[in-house]
Amino acid sequence: MSMLDPVRELLDFIAASPTPYHAVRRTTELLMEAGFREQTAASVWEFSPGDRRFVTRDSGSVIAFEVGREPPSFGGFRIVGAHTDSPNLRLRPRPDHTAYGYRQLGVEPYGGLLLHTWLDRDLSVAGRVTWSEGHTTRAALIDFERPLVRIPNLAIHLYREIREDGLKLNPQQHSVPIIGLEEGLDWSQLVATELRARSLGQVAAEDLLAFDLMLYDTQPPGVLGQRGEFIMAPRLDNLASCHAALAALISARRSELPPATRVVVLYDHEEVGSRSARGAGGPLLLETLERIVSGFKGGEPQGLPRALDRSMLISADMAHAIHPNYAERHEPEHSPVIGGGPVVKTHASQAYATDSTTAGVFMHLCRRAGFEPQQFSSRNDQPCGSTIGPISAARAGLRTVDVGNPMLSMHSCREMAGSADVVPMIDVLRLFFEDAALRIDPS
Repeated sequence: MSMLDPVRELLDFIAASPTPYHAVRRTTELLMEAGFREQTAASVWEFSPGDRRFVTRDSGSVIAFEVGREPPSFGGFRIVGAHTDSPNLRLRPRPDHTAYGYRQLGVEPYGGLLLHTWLDRDLSVAGRVTWSEGHTTRAALIDFERPLVRIPNLAIHLYREIREDGLKLNPQQHSVPIIGLEEGLDWSQLVATELRARSLGQVAAEDLLAFDLMLYDTQPPGVLGQRGEFIMAPRLDNLASCHAALAALISARRSELPPATRVVVLYDHEEVGSRSARGAGGPLLLETLERIVSGFKGGEPQGLPRALDRSMLISADMAHAIHPNYAERHEPEHSPVIGGGPVVKTHASQAYATDSTTAGVFMHLCRRAGFEPQQFSSRNDQPCGSTIGPISAARAGLRTVDVGNPMLSMHSCREMAGSADVVPMIDVLRLFFEDAALRIDPS
C-alpha cells in the first residue's frame, strides 16, 4: 500500500473485494507485502516487541497486530475495528429456477439493502465454493468477473400505477435475477466449468457440495463531480473504513515503537447483527487479545483485564451525510457533510458506544491531525442504526468511540462518499497508533 494516492488505493481495494472473503484475501496480501506474517490459530503464540502478525477466521474476518514495546498489561491495546460485509443478494443453496423460457437464480437478501437499486444493473457473482476431491473436501474463492445476471425492471407500460403509488417490490417475487434462456447450463455445471477454466480444480458438477456466493455490481469504482469531489463505488459501507484502518496500521511510524500494541480487527456479519463465530458478537477479538497478552515474553499475571483497562477501540463505520433532498430526515445540529471530514457518532441509548471520554480522545487526535471532526446524532423520531462498537465494547469491556466518514446512498448497490475525506481518516487513525504520549488511564 503505497499511500501515494489514497483515493486510488481505496478504489482498487474495493474493486478487488466483491465479497468479504475477497476483502480478507486482499487485506492479507497487503499485510504480507508490509512485512506481517500469518499466525495460525492452532500454533503456540510467542511475541517480542515489534512483531507483526495477522490471523484470519474462516476467511471472512481478520485481525492484524503489531506488538508494542511494553507488555500489553502495561501498554494496553490501540484497536481500530471495521467490518468486511455489505448488504447484497446471496444465492440460495438450490438456486436453479426456470420460468417462461428464462433461466433464473434464486437469491436471498442479506442485510438491509435498498433492493430497488439492484434493478437494471449488470451483476456478477463471487464468493466461496466447496467441492469433494476423493475422500476429502476442497474450497476456493471464485469470481466470475463479468456481467452474468440482471434483475430487469417492469416496463412503465405494464406498471403505470407506479406514478401514483411508487415502486413496490416483493423480495421473494421481484428480486430473482435472469441468467440466461432455458436451454442453458444449470448452476452447478456453470460453476464447475468456471473452476476448471480458472485452474482452481478439476471439478465436475456432481462434485460440488456447497457455496457462499453473492451478487455484485460490475461497474468499476470511480470518481465523480466537477472537481472529482465524490467517490462512487459499491461497498463503501464498510470497505472504506477497512481500507483506512489497514492503511493507518501499515503506514504507522515504526522508528519509535509506542508502548501499546496496535490492532486492526475487520469483522464479517455486521450487517446481520454480528452474531456469528467471525462477527463482533463472537470470541474472535477477545481470544486474540488474550493470546497476545499470554504470548508476550515476560508477561504479567492477570494480564488481560489489566491490558483492557489501558486500551481503547475506535469503531470505524461509515456515517450518514445530510441529504440535500431530504434534509428534514436529519437532526439539524448534527448533520455531517461530504468533504467535511471524519464524524463522531453519538447515541444516548448506546446504538453507538461513544461517551465523553472516548469522544474527547478522538477529537483531540483530529485537532492534532489538523481538522475539526463533525458530529452525528439521529433525530428523536428516527430509529438509529448501530455497528460493531457497542457489541465489541460489551464483549471485551473496552472504551469505545464510534466514528466514520460521511456518505450518501448507504446500503445502495452503489454508494457515494467524499474524495477529500479519505486522507483525514487515515491520518487520525495513524496518529492513534503512533502517539506514544497518548496514554489511556486505568479506571
